[in-house]
Amino acid sequence: MTSNIDLSPLFQPTQIGAVTVRNRVLMSALTRNRALPTNVPNDLMVEYYRQRAESAGLIVSEGILVCQQGYRARRHICIYSWMLSGAFSRTEWPHAPGIWNQEQIHGWKKINDAIHGAGSKSFAQIWHLGRVSHPDAPDQIASGQPVYGPSAIAARGGRFRFLPGIPGYVTPTEIDDPVKLVALYKQAAINAKEAGFDGVEVHAANGYLIHEFLDSGSNIRTDEWGGSLENRSRFGLEVLQAVIDIWGTGRVGIKLSPSGGYNDMGMPLEETLETYKYFITEIDRLGLAYIVLQRYSEFLDPIIDGKRRAIKHDVVHAYGHLVKKSTLLSNGDFTPEEAAEYIAAGKVVGVFWGHLWVSHPDLAKRIQNGKPIDTPIDMHNLYGNACGTTLDDQRVGYTDYPFAEYP
Repeated sequence: MTSNIDLSPLFQPTQIGAVTVRNRVLMSALTRNRALPTNVPNDLMVEYYRQRAESAGLIVSEGILVCQQGYRARRHICIYSWMLSGAFSRTEWPHAPGIWNQEQIHGWKKINDAIHGAGSKSFAQIWHLGRVSHPDAPDQIASGQPVYGPSAIAARGGRFRFLPGIPGYVTPTEIDDPVKLVALYKQAAINAKEAGFDGVEVHAANGYLIHEFLDSGSNIRTDEWGGSLENRSRFGLEVLQAVIDIWGTGRVGIKLSPSGGYNDMGMPLEETLETYKYFITEIDRLGLAYIVLQRYSEFLDPIIDGKRRAIKHDVVHAYGHLVKKSTLLSNGDFTPEEAAEYIAAGKVVGVFWGHLWVSHPDLAKRIQNGKPIDTPIDMHNLYGNACGTTLDDQRVGYTDYPFAEYP
């Protein structure tokens, strides 16, 4: 990899809230579906994170479920994920890890020990699926709870490949008292501290619960949790305050995807701008460790009813100037050169990458040393080798990607 662009801004240490990171090459949350045979982090996951922690400045964990309402399949069924006709054909996240019990906390503690031992820092991305779960998923049944959403409006699409007939999304049960769900995030924040994370990232993007409350297409409530900008923002702000009560502002971040698209999300542009300008302004008043704005990505914009769903716009330009007390970060198909230019120009402080970290476990070191970043992703095994029954099987497309050779 050769470039005339000065990449040194990527490798300057910086402060993100209360956390000092050694470089600005950050690893975003990446669901990988390897918490087998249960949703408890395992030794293979320890190795996966350790590999990438050798050069990453900050690692945000894959989305960690705050409660048992999830997708994990208890029986062995072959699952395949790939890009098909421009639409993302998903597994709906079987075998995603949780953080609601002691066994899970212990598993994450082992991962964080490995990350810290390799010189990196870690934030837990805490995650509630909201309306995009399925009532027939084994863990959803075991939870004894219905599929909740802010309103009884189903998302279009979805392919639950581990369920008979590969059903799509269902109409959720409107949550009667959202405060009950806020409490789940608070307990997850408590558990994340016990597990040894350096902070918590609240997942408010990609069509999951907080995003569902923000979007007027999925939230048509007429009480204090819906309708106006203030009311649709209330749930996310309440979650943030609950997490801050545990961690303090300097160790709490939030991820936003204003362009929408994923999980059938998106409002008209004018309403999107109005909503996110208000929400980001209110978030920034808290002085969080960071706000990460996810740029438009075709990968996260599946085709629904023959067309893409996202509301494309330049999110850093549209909202970046509103971030004054928090640290502004971004992600979404940056090249290293573009990321360095954004940092040098003061547009962002650091940049997250996702897929490049999948197939380049030494990504930051590769960029710094001019090594190629062209290893293709094994899409067949991106979300787990579901036809494999052992952790050795699950290494394929996970921990078996090559490191570059260095002098």
